[in-house]
Amino acid sequence: MAWLVLVISGVLEAVWATALGRSEGLTRVVPTVVFAAGLVLSMAGLAYSMRTLPTGTSYAVWVGIGATLTVVY
Repeated sequence: MAWLVLVISGVLEAVWATALGRSEGLTRVVPTVVFAAGLVLSMAGLAYSMRTLPTGTSYAVWVGIGATLTVVY
C-alpha cells in the first residue's frame, strides 16, 4: 500500500509543479487551486509512505517520478 501511495504522490508532484508554472504567479485561479491541492496531497502521501518505507528510498522515488513526469510533460 505504501508503494502505491508513493507512486501516486510522485505523479501529484508533477501535477503541482506543472500547475505552478501555469498559474502565472498565482494569479490564475484554476491552476492555483490545482497547485495547492496537488501540493498538499503529494506531501501527505509522501509522509504516509515514509512511515513504512525508508526515508531515503521514499524521497528518491518521489523526486524521481515527479521530475521525470514534469520534464516529459
